[in-house]
Amino acid sequence: MFQKILIANRGEIALRVQRACREMGIKTVVVHSEADRDAKYVRLADESVCIGPAAPQQSYLYMPAIIAAAEVTDAEAIHPGYGFLSENADFAERVERSGFVFIGPRPESIRVMGDKVSAKQAMIAAGVPVVPGSEGALPDDPAYILATAERIGYPVIIKAAGGGGGRGMRVVHTEAALLSAVQMTKAEAGVAFNNPEVYMEKFLENPRHIEIQVMGDGEGQAVWLGERDCSMQRRHQKVIEEAPAPGIDRKLIAFIGERCAEACRMMKYRGAGTFEFLYENGEFYFIEMNTRIQVEHTVTECITGIDLVQEQIKVAAREPFTLRQEDIKLTGHAIECRINAEDPYTFIPSPGLISAWHTPGGPGVRLDSHVFSGYRVPPNYDSMIAKLVTFGSTRRQALARMNVALSEMVVEGIKTNIALHRDLVNDANFIEGGTTIHYLEHKLSERK
Repeated sequence: MFQKILIANRGEIALRVQRACREMGIKTVVVHSEADRDAKYVRLADESVCIGPAAPQQSYLYMPAIIAAAEVTDAEAIHPGYGFLSENADFAERVERSGFVFIGPRPESIRVMGDKVSAKQAMIAAGVPVVPGSEGALPDDPAYILATAERIGYPVIIKAAGGGGGRGMRVVHTEAALLSAVQMTKAEAGVAFNNPEVYMEKFLENPRHIEIQVMGDGEGQAVWLGERDCSMQRRHQKVIEEAPAPGIDRKLIAFIGERCAEACRMMKYRGAGTFEFLYENGEFYFIEMNTRIQVEHTVTECITGIDLVQEQIKVAAREPFTLRQEDIKLTGHAIECRINAEDPYTFIPSPGLISAWHTPGGPGVRLDSHVFSGYRVPPNYDSMIAKLVTFGSTRRQALARMNVALSEMVVEGIKTNIALHRDLVNDANFIEGGTTIHYLEHKLSERK
């Protein structure tokens, strides 16, 4: 097992990884920008290294500084968390070429799954159902593009092959708008992802967003650890996640989960990963795979009792893979609300000084957060400041506990989206379960 791990991230995930390491008796090195000098996880680390100014390009995205920090502190492995460099194949390659262990998949796995076209082809080979679409990247052939859309049927969605995070997408409803949409998406993709390739898929009108958590040992063993429903989202950004997904046949979930595990076995996938699907009319359609730990891994941990971050570390250290599919049992229900420093309805970021911070408690309540009273939320990064998770023996109990927890939580000095979450967990349609990915935006539009 590792003696020392460098955590190449910030915020709550840096603290989450740090806690897993401390429980395992592993020392931690935390890298931080100048803006995060006084963060809780920096103070708690065995060692810390400032790697640059607040701007991510000069700190958390600056590979030479992170590698140098690992070298001067004699770290053995680097955990990238999520976001920043976590799905950057070049970074993973550089880490391993520099003599460290990358706590995540092999670079080649990240490359294959990071390109939406090659990922889709890999899933087809593994028998995973995919959204009907183009056979690969769209060529510069207007006739082919028009014929492909005609075959799929409108509406279609044009996606950047190297996109992610809800960016690089354009929905097209008519033939007249198709060719210009393809050209605009290509131009945007070239600038945003340094990859102008785009592909086409059928645009599903009212799907849910369901994802399958997997873990592989890198040698051909893999398991799936249940599913999550992440349909409550705005502009492709998740707001609430829960596990398991309400109202979906368990035999169908098991079939999809096993197909995902088999895909991991075929590619000898290493570490944690998530297969994301759209679900509509009883059918699953693969959209992408995230080759990292997810923000919402917490709800899976609640219903499985498995520490996913520790499992990542064990796999990277080549410890014996002890997870067996027959031993993984799902118990109860868990819900996560992402608490953001932003206006609850305009979503305008609200950085600044937190003058008061009171966290909820009680049975089945978990709060993952790096902030505290007197903490200053910097304007340079993602606005998420906490993840509030509740667990119950039933979905109704988990919802009731979330309602209580949200009412107890106090954050003063900045705006947060707690009011939105309280609105949602009391929404009759959400309580019933099965809302689609468009539900929140439709609900918000009615407020105007």
